[in-house]
Amino acid sequence: MTEHLLFGLAAIAVLAVGSQWLAWRLRLPSILLLLFFGALAGPATGLVQPDELFGSLLFPIVSISVAIILFEGGLTLRLAELPYVGGVIFRLISIGALVTWAVAALSAHFIMELDWEMSVLLGAILIVTGPTVIAPLLRQIQPKGQVGPALKWEGILIDPVGAVLAVLIFEAILAGEFEQATSVVIGGVVNTLIIGVVIGAAGAAILIFLFYRFLVPDHLENSVTLMLVVGAFALSNWLHPESGLLTVTIMGLLLANQEWVSVKHIEEFKENLQVLLVGTLFILLSARLDPAVILGLGWESLLFLAILIVIGRPLAVLLSTWGSDMDRGQRLFMTWMAPRGIVAASVASIFAFELVEAGHAGAEELVPLTFLVIMGTVAFYGLTAGPIARRLGLAEEDPQGVLIVGAHGLARAVAAVLKEHGFEATLLDTNRQNVRQARLQGLDAHHGNAYSEEVLQELDLWGIGRLLAMTSNNEVNSLAALHFPEVFSRAEVYQLPVPENGDVSEKRETEPPQHLTGRYLFGAGTTYNYLMERFRDGAEVKATKLTPQFTYEDLEAHYEGEMVPLFAVTSKKKLRIYSADNRPSPKAGDIIISLAPPTAEPAGG
Repeated sequence: MTEHLLFGLAAIAVLAVGSQWLAWRLRLPSILLLLFFGALAGPATGLVQPDELFGSLLFPIVSISVAIILFEGGLTLRLAELPYVGGVIFRLISIGALVTWAVAALSAHFIMELDWEMSVLLGAILIVTGPTVIAPLLRQIQPKGQVGPALKWEGILIDPVGAVLAVLIFEAILAGEFEQATSVVIGGVVNTLIIGVVIGAAGAAILIFLFYRFLVPDHLENSVTLMLVVGAFALSNWLHPESGLLTVTIMGLLLANQEWVSVKHIEEFKENLQVLLVGTLFILLSARLDPAVILGLGWESLLFLAILIVIGRPLAVLLSTWGSDMDRGQRLFMTWMAPRGIVAASVASIFAFELVEAGHAGAEELVPLTFLVIMGTVAFYGLTAGPIARRLGLAEEDPQGVLIVGAHGLARAVAAVLKEHGFEATLLDTNRQNVRQARLQGLDAHHGNAYSEEVLQELDLWGIGRLLAMTSNNEVNSLAALHFPEVFSRAEVYQLPVPENGDVSEKRETEPPQHLTGRYLFGAGTTYNYLMERFRDGAEVKATKLTPQFTYEDLEAHYEGEMVPLFAVTSKKKLRIYSADNRPSPKAGDIIISLAPPTAEPAGG
């Protein structure tokens, strides 16, 4: 028996993380694979049986996990974004939520033939979208303009709004006071707001005080944060059901926007924890659902799903963005981004269980309908949002441009040549003279620190997909390499190599650990001093096209081994970066960008 339970728990962990890794490899929405493997491990094979594994603890575990996920979402919210999208966000979580609620409830009643109680409850549950679904899609698509921040804020704030509304309707149904639901909802919303704001602010203030006074050792900061988040969530729920979701969101929001203590390490810890929690919850909840039940909903369920996508979301966005300065393309893209996620699944599962126990007709259809909407919206938006964003000119599938930290002469020369060949190149430097000189050359240059949150928010990274840290300061380069993996993947973050000092043993002592650096640019020995010495001696950044008659070996021979290859531009206009761990194999038709002696261009190139 013990071995069976252990195997089930291990299967959950393997499937939760393995599904997300496989989804990343296949460039698919991770929730699709999580739902598939959850159903496969549950009803299909019996490998995972959540009720047997956790019993009555299952739904409390789900609730606490959702609270941690929403706290992590709150940590990603930046108040500096509100002046641009604040009005749209407020209307999305108020007018937009009401429109979605009404469309979903009416469709559930007239199409799925649920009674009004279950229809109104299902409509409230389906208001939520959720950061666990939207954030990965936005990270993959990287839309430009205001649409990204607006969707991120909506996805995080709409969860407590929808969940609290659903809880209040649920309580009215259980109490037999559905006819008086309006007064119940208004009173519940007021209580939730007061409890959520007060306890959320108190929890954030306690953490800030403890960290500011160094009353918590470094190795316990993440654990103490988790303790207070769970405690605040439980206290809020004890005072008023489901008010804890708003509490933890407020707590995360306040921590993210204060300036007294750093919470960067907490953000990283919670982001890693979120991956495990989201995967685990979807495996658990989908393992409880029999696919035959969803298939038995009939063709009406597909019409119900289509109305949510084709009518509900566009109408909500149209009314919420009316009069805003968003252009037509941005508004259209927002109508294409409303996938449901883990909050809808968990709330529906908890409510359905209690309503079925209480004998309410139609309650057994809440969970299959909710999971149908989750699977349908994730599949539809996840597979089509990227192409639509690119079609509207809001995103690029594989941005090839570079952000160069440093705007000295060599960096400007590199940016100019990349720009000539059609690649975006943005320069960032704290030296105003360098920035001014770059702008005089017609280059896109900005003043600021590469590891500043404000600079990161202000930079327009449209068309840019990798970082090149090329300053004279190795510590600055390493800090930039640590800062930007949250924007670009670690595979696309490069820095100039750290100079080697003395013998191998001394090098090991002076060189920073690998996890504190990016990939080494151009080669192991191409340090800042080496490159700048060559550049000051007259070397130039040149672009040479290879042909069948003039190969890369011919190019090296022409410059007698004095050429430093920097980039290769393929015939398909892809930029390949030379690094210490990757040496592209150029072929005919490619263009080699190199730092080469000031001799005549080779005749064959």
